[in-house]
Amino acid sequence: MSPVFDVSTSGDRAAAIEAATVAIGEGKLVVLPTDTVYGVGADPFNPDGVAGLLAAKGRGREKPPAVLVPSAETVDGLAMNVPSYARRLMERFWPGGVTLIFRAQPSLMWDLGDTNGTVGLRVPDDEIALELLRSSGPMAVSSANRTGEETARTVTEAGFAFGPSVEVYLDGGERSGALASTIIDCTKADPVLLRRGGITPEQLREVLGPIDLLDSTGAPVSETPRADEEAAAEADASTSDESDATHAAQSPTDSRDESAADESAAAPATRAERRTRAVPVTPGAGADVDRSSDATQAMPAGGVGAEPPFEREPVRSAELPGRPGRPTD
Repeated sequence: MSPVFDVSTSGDRAAAIEAATVAIGEGKLVVLPTDTVYGVGADPFNPDGVAGLLAAKGRGREKPPAVLVPSAETVDGLAMNVPSYARRLMERFWPGGVTLIFRAQPSLMWDLGDTNGTVGLRVPDDEIALELLRSSGPMAVSSANRTGEETARTVTEAGFAFGPSVEVYLDGGERSGALASTIIDCTKADPVLLRRGGITPEQLREVLGPIDLLDSTGAPVSETPRADEEAAAEADASTSDESDATHAAQSPTDSRDESAADESAAAPATRAERRTRAVPVTPGAGADVDRSSDATQAMPAGGVGAEPPFEREPVRSAELPGRPGRPTD
């Protein structure tokens, strides 16, 4: 069974963050609280981790996850050709509910899915998520629900969705269920609003100034959503996450530098080398730890429909068997 750590108070958080960091480094999945709902995350530089995330979600490579980062300073290590208007949006709305899509650095050794060379980045406005990101580095994160099902506002709901396919659960209490993030394509000369969310067009225009904010058709964005946008927003309120709209920007008109991409693929890098291109590795983060001794409870196997429901108990077991994917030899 997978351990569940109570991270609702800062005093109990260090061991949980270390356990989650180690799990991420091993290519395993972690459930974490965010500023909207619970998310499920993996190492974006580990193909097995990303593949496991997509499989747990029940989605294909055509909907790659967004990447959460600990600060705006991380962006230049992951993205290229970042426009000045995007930096103003980061300064105003990060941490917070805006996902920005950029052209990914072609030298990065990652595989998020069928991105066509783009990546969606966001700094969440949640102290637990930020603490984990500062320890682990950037994470590929999607909402903690099976595709098409309601998002998880509690760790119990996430546990019913994923069961033991997740290595570590971080319980930060019930999430607010706030509006999904606003998604903006920053790969073009003018920003393109791909999804309305918690940050309104009016708020965006206050930062953009004379720069036009366009919709996906190339027309100026109106304050009142079109009928199709309203329908999409209603669906987003219960079932969507950052990746649901991120893939809409993954067909930029400018072609990718294939020679640079081929060159980067020719020389594999270690996890530490890949990490240092984006953010420093936390000293000692990769050390072996006994994750089970600090867990406040265990997530039983069974996933959706498992009985009995998950209940908080003061479990402190030395062994938590049944976690999938752990080598047996």
